This record gives sequence, structure tokens and C-alpha cells, in this order.
Amino acid sequence: MKKRYSFSILLLTVITTKVSGQTGKMDSIITHNIHEVIMVSSRSPKQISDIPGTVWVISDKELQAQIRGGAGLKEVLGNMIPGFDFGNQGRTNYAQNMRGRNVLVMINGISLNSTRATSRQFDAIDPFNIEVIEVLSGASSIYGGDSTGGIINIITKKPVRDQLAFETSVGLKSGFHKDDLDKRIAQSIEGGTDRVKFRLGAAFTQNEGAFDAKGNQIITDVKQADFQYNRSIDLLGGISAKIAPNQDLNVDLQYYNSKVRNKRWLSFGENFVGFTTKNPDLINVSDGADSDIVPRTERFMANLQYNARNIWGGQNLILQAYGRREEVDFGASFAEVPKPPAGITLPVFLSSARGNTNVYGVKLVLNKKWKSFNFTYGVDGDYESFTGDQAIFNPQISAQSGGLVNRTDTFVGRYPDTKISTLSGFIQADWNITDQLTLSGGVRQQFINVKLDDFVGFKEQVYMNFGYGNSADAVKGGKNNYDVTLLNSSLLYKLNPSWQTWLNFSQGFAVPDAAKSYGFGKYQLENNHWNLLNSMNIAEQPLSGIKTDQMELGFRHNRTSEAGLFAQGSVFYAVSNKTLKIDNAAFTISLLDQKLRNFGFEGALGYRFSQGLEFGGNVLLMKSETKTIDKGWQNQSVYTTNPSKFMIYTGWNAKQFSLRLQMQNSLNYTDLVGMKISGYTLFDIVGDVKLNRGTLNFGIQNIFNRQYTTIWGQRSEFFYGAPQKAFAYQGRGSTFSVGYTINY
Repeated sequence: MKKRYSFSILLLTVITTKVSGQTGKMDSIITHNIHEVIMVSSRSPKQISDIPGTVWVISDKELQAQIRGGAGLKEVLGNMIPGFDFGNQGRTNYAQNMRGRNVLVMINGISLNSTRATSRQFDAIDPFNIEVIEVLSGASSIYGGDSTGGIINIITKKPVRDQLAFETSVGLKSGFHKDDLDKRIAQSIEGGTDRVKFRLGAAFTQNEGAFDAKGNQIITDVKQADFQYNRSIDLLGGISAKIAPNQDLNVDLQYYNSKVRNKRWLSFGENFVGFTTKNPDLINVSDGADSDIVPRTERFMANLQYNARNIWGGQNLILQAYGRREEVDFGASFAEVPKPPAGITLPVFLSSARGNTNVYGVKLVLNKKWKSFNFTYGVDGDYESFTGDQAIFNPQISAQSGGLVNRTDTFVGRYPDTKISTLSGFIQADWNITDQLTLSGGVRQQFINVKLDDFVGFKEQVYMNFGYGNSADAVKGGKNNYDVTLLNSSLLYKLNPSWQTWLNFSQGFAVPDAAKSYGFGKYQLENNHWNLLNSMNIAEQPLSGIKTDQMELGFRHNRTSEAGLFAQGSVFYAVSNKTLKIDNAAFTISLLDQKLRNFGFEGALGYRFSQGLEFGGNVLLMKSETKTIDKGWQNQSVYTTNPSKFMIYTGWNAKQFSLRLQMQNSLNYTDLVGMKISGYTLFDIVGDVKLNRGTLNFGIQNIFNRQYTTIWGQRSEFFYGAPQKAFAYQGRGSTFSVGYTINY
């Protein structure tokens, strides 16, 4: 057994080479193994047994078994990461939190979170191009903002072979209804020499309709969009070059386009009577959709990383430069414009939001080991720009078709143009007091500069589009600086090579959404001009990051081979002492002394026999509360938090055949005002058969054909109200998947 260590983008993975009749054949790394080396916990390579925190690793083998068995990426992560909420089957991951808080999602260490959150971090890559997923649960100061609940780092496949090699994967998924057949095909090629290697992967999917357990087509998500009639392509290219024995250069380029086809969409009946009369019988998914703008996520990312080992006095260097350009479109839906002032009458009209984000950055990390000490330090810098507008569709054309046909009359600004630059410095230190006891700590200082352009209020732009006024004052933009200091400390004790326990304290902070916080005001129409009476100014009403403090006590037992026990669990308590309050009536931004807390237990347990039998599960038991003045601690709102949950499984994992039965259970949750999210229980089967050439995968999702409303569907009812049928998105009924993959 030979181990080949390779720096990839913010990852040092251990790849096990299995000596067989085929040169260069690589097995997936075995998750929960004591020897796994990851980077997500400290920005420098660490074995799992040295990490004083709750970490999870999903290998390519585990991920592909679930994906080819019919699950989506968000669903897989919800099933396999105890602290991460169950995923819905749509495009959005809004409020899919970790431990009740925001989660930072990255690809190869590049953040997919933006200041103007669009909740599409997982509509970003086809799983065919994923090698491994690293997860750190809980608040973290390692990467900066938005990691108050944890970090998910998606590591893409890298070229590892010096001979030409190919991988082909095809699959089908259906519930056996009319117009219900999802198709996927993916192909990769890699090769090279000892010094330079390349890989190119292309994945294509095309979906049709989706149906619930009763055989009814699931209502298309007109607000956040779903994947019905969606077509996506993911192109990922990578080059790895060995410049010198101690120096490597890696370049990754990705183009991703996920777009709904004009085929079927939600009809509200002629002249929108189903919506205006709240009559659900008139609301249905219908043929004839033809809109100028459809739900879409288009992203281009470039990443260059230089690694050097044993330089500058025995230090290891990781230097990364990257860029991300992203365009996000939403579907045609009823515009969210507040009630107009007296004398203004607006027609019922549809609109689509659009947001463009550009991010560029540099990361530099140095690591030095010296006797019993280990130091990791560096700097991060990035620049982000955002523009957002709204397409206003012709009311008459939209009304005649019930919302199926939409032609753009004009674009109006939705949010002020925003530019954000950050500069951060950090240092982490480990002190091995003894062979069993390690003390760790670190600090991160982050400086943020926010700049907003002048902006005419969105609703006033809408009024002018329909003939009420022809000019308007602009809400003043400006700039503001703020900084955040984040600390962490921990104590790790190794009972033996397999068992560890730890106690840690860590801080994280939430990044405020500047574009959504400013750019509106109180206007008055006078002589066909909108006079601005009052508004918020970023220079006078600045934003600031809200810290979360977390304490965690945990334990872990890792396998030292494929068979045996895996166990990990932690008790956590996370609290924010402040809440950012934006008052749209008084036009003020303030920090309230209102505490938010999440506490509970996150854990997983599994056992695998050498003969192939395995069983286990994971659980998140959590309370999410806010402190009110009159009633003390009360359950947090269903708008932002989710229920506790658990997953259990049993299966057989042999050399030629594997089968797994798993159950996911989401519990009920009721918030402080009585709004309730109802739980549900689902069963799935996934498996594969190794053939002489390739692997046959299969799966059945929701095998008992359970009728249920997704968590996002239940939350949408609270957001958007009646008619319920238009927003209560149902879960998919029983669906069957089959696929074939071959490496050659």
C-alpha cells in the first residue's frame, strides 16, 4: 500500500493507491479513517485525530452512491452531515443552516457566499466533478464571515494520472409519470507526464417534470425556482505542474450554467383570477411557457494555487489567487411592491429579479513546525461588486396568459450597486504539551470597507414606470468601514490513537447585507417629482458584523481500517448577544441587546463488519431560542431555523455489491408566535453492482411514496401567504434511478 501526498486547492488529501492488475487505478479515500488529512479546520494540513473540533468528510465513493441513487446534492449533505438541515428539492438553500446558523460554502477554498445572499451556493457544481467534501461544524474564525454555523468545503477532482484515462457516467431518474424523466451524462479525460497532468470533466443534466405521491405535478417554485425543466452543464478543467521537487502549481477553471427551459410554468388563470380570487383550482402547471427571463445560475471561476514546501527556514507556503463571476436570474412572479400611496393604482404585474456578482481575491498561508509548536499564519484579501435589477413584464401580455408568457417592458434598479473590500490577517498556533495533550489558539482580524452608490427607491421606480412621476431624488450612497476581531482556543486530549476528546471556544460573525439594508426611503410626489423626505445613509447609520460565541465539548473514535467503529459527537452552545435591527419606518439601523442562542447535541455512530454488514446513523438535537423582554427565552422564528432531525441506515457493502436502506426523520417545530413546521419521515434505497466493466448504480427515493410538504414549502406559506397552493411546494413521490459508470 503506497500513499501519495498531493497539495490541492486548500486540501492535502490522502489517496490510497490500490495495486491491482491496472496501473494507476485509484480507490476513493475511506471516510472516518484516522489517517485522513484535511485543511478545513486550520488552513494547514492536519490529520483528523489532531483536530479539536467536529469534522465530517464525505468521500467521492459515498457521495456518488447517493447521487447516482437519485438524491440531489443538498439532500445528500443533509442526510450525511448531522448538523446540516435536510435539503429541499428546489434551487434555493435558504435557511438550510448548520446548527441553526449560517453556513459558509466554498469550492476549493473559494467562498460561494456573497454579501447579497441569493441562497444558491449548491447550484454551483455537478457532483460528477467533486472529489471529496470537508465539513467543520460550528462557529469558526478560520475563514472570516458567514461561518457562524459551520463550513462546507467542496473539493473538486484533480488530475492524478500520468497516463491517458477516461470516466463515463450516464443515468436516468423517473417517477413513471408523463413528462417525468431526468437524464444525465458526464465524461472526463485526464493524463499527462510526471511533471504536468491535466483533467477535463464535463457533466450535462436535463430534467423534466416532478410529481408528488398523489401523482400531481409539483407546483413550480415561482419565487426561488426549482429544477423542473432545468438544463445544466458543468465544465471543469484542471492542470497540475511540478515546478520543482518542493514546488507545485495548480490551475482550475470552471464554467457552470444551470437554466430552466421555456416549457411549462405556473399559470394563475386568465387575468390572474386564481391569484386575485385566491382560487386554488385555477392555479396549475401548464404548457406554453415563454418568458424573456427564466431562472438561471451562470458562474465562471478561476483559481490558481502555488505550493512550496520547506522554504524560508522550513516553512510551507500556499499562495492562491482566484476570481468568480456569477449571474443569477429568478423566475416570473408577482412583484413585492408595498401598498401604493393614495391616488396611485398599479396593475397586477409580474417581474423577475437579477443579480450579478464579481469576486476577486488572494490568499497567502504559511505554516511552520518547530519542536512541539506548529504555527499557521497568513493574510486574505478580496474585492466584491454587486449589481441587482428587476425586469418589469408587460402586464397585459402576462395577464392574458395567466403568467405563462412574459415580455420585458423595462428594467428598474432593485438594489444599490455595492462594492465591498476586505483585508484580514490571522495566526493559529498549536502547542503539543505532551504526546496526548495539545493546546491550540488563534486570532483573526478582519477589516471591511463597504461602498454604495446613490439609488432611487425601487418602488418609486416602479411607480414612474406606470406613469406616476417622471423624476425622483436619489437616496444618498456612501461608504463605511468596520472591523471584527475573532478568537478561538481549544484543548485536545488523545486517549489513544483512535479516541480523542476536546473542549473548544470559537467565534464567528455574520456578514450584514448592505444592498438590502439601504437604498429605500420615504418619498412624496409633488409636481410629477418624487421628493425624498427621509432615508438611511450608510455613513450615518453604519453596519457592523454580529459575533457568535460558541463553546463545544466533543469526542471522536476513528476507524484504523475499513471495518470497525466510527463515533463522533459534541455538545455545543452558541450565543449572539446582539441583533441587527433595520427599521424601515423610522429609517434607522441599530444593534439591539437581544440574544440569540442555539444549543444541543450533534453526533454520528456507525459500525462496519469485515464481512460487509454495516449500520449506523446521525442526529441533531437542538434548541434555537431568542430572548424576549417580557417572556424570556422563546423558540426562534420558523423563518430562520429548522427542526431537530435524525437519520439511520443499514446495509451491505461487499466487493462486488452494495445495498443501503436509510431513513430520514425531521421533527416538528413551533416558534414563539405559534407558527409550525411539520416533520416527516422518508425511506430511500441506494445500491450498486460491480460488473466486469464498470459499475451499475440504482436507487429508489421515497420508497413508501409519502405525501409531504417540504420545509421550504411550509416556510413559503408563511412568507407569501395565500393562495396556499401556489407556495406549498410538495416533496417528490417515489422515484427510481439507474446509472452506469465506467473508468477506462
